[in-house]
Amino acid sequence: KHQRDLCTFCTISLDQEEVFRTKVFDKSLSPFYGEDFYFEIPRPFQCLSFYVFAKGVFQRDLPVGKVSIRKEELCKFSGKEHWFGLQPVDPNSEVQGKVHLEMRLNELIIENGSMCQQLLVRIIECQGLPLISGQNCDPYATVSLVGPARFDQKKTKVKKKTSDPQFEETFYFEVTRPNSYTKKSHFQVEEEDIEKLEIKVDLWNNGNLAQDVFLGETRVSVKILRNDHIHRAWYLLQPKGNGKSKTDDLGSLRLNVTYTEDNVLPSACYTPLRTLLLKSPDIKPISASAAHILGDICRERYEAVLPVVRLLLHHSRLVSFVSAIAALELENTQEANTIFRGNSLATRCIDDMMKIVGRSYLTVTLKPVLDEICESNKTCEIDPIKLKEGDNVEVNKENLQGYVQKVFSSITQSSSSCPPLMCDVFRSLRQLASKRFPDDPHVQYSAVSSFVFLRFFAVAVLSPHTFQLRPHHPDLEVSRTLTLISKTIQTLGSWGSLSKNKLSSFKESYMYDFFKSFQEDKCIGKVKKVIILTVSMSSLYLFYYREVQKRAQGRKRIGKNFKKRWLRVTNRELSYHKHRGKEALCIMPVKNIQAVEKLDESAFNRKNMFQVLHSEKPLYVQAGNCVEASEWVEVLSQVSRCNPDRLGTFHPSAYLAGAWLCCRSLSDSQPGCKPCTPTLLANLQLDIDCDRETERIFSLFTSSYSKLQKMEDACASIAVYQGPLREQDDYSLFTIQDSKETFHTVRQISHILKELQREHDTRSGTAQYGSQENPIVGKTS
Repeated sequence: KHQRDLCTFCTISLDQEEVFRTKVFDKSLSPFYGEDFYFEIPRPFQCLSFYVFAKGVFQRDLPVGKVSIRKEELCKFSGKEHWFGLQPVDPNSEVQGKVHLEMRLNELIIENGSMCQQLLVRIIECQGLPLISGQNCDPYATVSLVGPARFDQKKTKVKKKTSDPQFEETFYFEVTRPNSYTKKSHFQVEEEDIEKLEIKVDLWNNGNLAQDVFLGETRVSVKILRNDHIHRAWYLLQPKGNGKSKTDDLGSLRLNVTYTEDNVLPSACYTPLRTLLLKSPDIKPISASAAHILGDICRERYEAVLPVVRLLLHHSRLVSFVSAIAALELENTQEANTIFRGNSLATRCIDDMMKIVGRSYLTVTLKPVLDEICESNKTCEIDPIKLKEGDNVEVNKENLQGYVQKVFSSITQSSSSCPPLMCDVFRSLRQLASKRFPDDPHVQYSAVSSFVFLRFFAVAVLSPHTFQLRPHHPDLEVSRTLTLISKTIQTLGSWGSLSKNKLSSFKESYMYDFFKSFQEDKCIGKVKKVIILTVSMSSLYLFYYREVQKRAQGRKRIGKNFKKRWLRVTNRELSYHKHRGKEALCIMPVKNIQAVEKLDESAFNRKNMFQVLHSEKPLYVQAGNCVEASEWVEVLSQVSRCNPDRLGTFHPSAYLAGAWLCCRSLSDSQPGCKPCTPTLLANLQLDIDCDRETERIFSLFTSSYSKLQKMEDACASIAVYQGPLREQDDYSLFTIQDSKETFHTVRQISHILKELQREHDTRSGTAQYGSQENPIVGKTS
């Protein structure tokens, strides 16, 4: 295949586990992907990797190259765009994990009475070895003493189906002096030999009948024992030859990675800052509150609002805060038709709230119709310039109109599925807008529709993979269809856009002609009706559908009991299917679910396992990756959170061979040996780590401390001179309604930040180099 014909896509991996992928870019050597992915990292990792693949038509996708960034280097690249050269992808470079070694030098008396040195190498364990073909590997290690004139190699036993093998094997190597034994020295090996001898440890996956797969290596120079006869440390596994082979130019990948890692203190340390933030909705004016001040000084940082939203959401303070900042924005809005159209603190808070709370709402409303659109492959192009040979524009227009009607109907009939918290926010916006513009009868609807249609549903239609509505980015033709649908939905949902004078907002004449077919009073009526119903609804529905590995319930043998199934959950039932969309093989009422918990890897030697406990035998499921496993546990826990028969304890492992693997209890009805993970009996998606969110807010305040000081100076100047200093341009960036109240809050924030920084300084300290938390990288001598 010629290079110019390459169709490429990228994947994002934690170590060797893929978690996201981009759309396929058609036939270009300089593809622009332009996609954003945000995710929490649910497990330890060594590298964040980006792979570029050439899309295969009749064969498997071929790797073009990769960029791997080690965890400790992510902060160096965080927040800025960088070009990274692509490195080759080969089995010898795909390594991860660490090995725990001990080396010791013993003195021995040999037969002739002379002294010689014996090198003892103990390979203790490994952690975090990669999956092989999606399953745990069968690892073994070779331990070699390598020098200019010698190569002595030993081999451990093979450990079955584990990424964390416990070897606990010791090997002995004789290290003798080549000349006489009369010379006295602390280290009894000739100096020239010391410099060149090293221990080399290689990890392999036992392939049985297939070829063994290289998992990584580490090298330790024997001279490390010069000052200490015992050396024990953890080492990161390295690529073969340390990955320094010369390669051809494979091209470059431009990335903008933002990585945050928070050092969370004990909860009591955050009490002053958390208390100050939670008081924000009660502060008058709202611009003097700690939450508003953070938004003011970090207005250019899109990530600054999310931790505040999550914290207030967890403590049921978000609706009152959003109402207050929305009222402040409306005071500065002069025309009703521009209501909530900007990127303000209020709109950003509501956007983040909808993404957190409304995910299940999107799934139950849009997923079925989006699945149909993405899988039916009907052509919907109506732009005459983009039509392909043989396309019929009238047929395409009919296809598009049918899809738009289905999406629009799904949205306008979805009010009963809207989460209660979103209903509360929309109800408040409607009331505030009516109060601000009492003479405009339509503003109470446009205030809500600008969020429901423009900022929520239309965005999800445009990028369904971003909201987990589709597993991957759709192909180019489907993306174009979704773009046309999204444009139409935005306009249908914009109150007043259906009037004739609004059709001029379409720059494209073909969109003008297409949209005219929707100019009917019933469309306006449907928008109005869904808004009225939404602000008064308080029920929730859930829908989630993914392919998983399921273990047959009640089986006693470990054999091949796992089968590929489609797992589906709604607000009423959990079911699994042999084929997607086909009849269920088993249906479990959600009301019967007693607990949903992660399952130890040791139970079946499989990663990403979770268990659904109910009145019958446990259902054991393996998800596609660690992110999907966390999502399944979260979704199932939330939908069953109010069940009356929920368990207080569970077994983290399985009952096999007549005993629980975790606590060794012999009774299969023995109550669990570990407390169940608590689930909040409030709205969904409120399982939030408040200490971590408060630490994130502390970091944001600290990084913008210079702006906080400028705000304090601005408040002081206004108080002294009874008005703002116009020549100080920086002051105009802040919203200061009451200088004394704002000054008081800023001083409180500054004091709390100093105390928290003092706590961090007191507790700071890096783990010892070579420890499990801070393993050695590269060759040690």
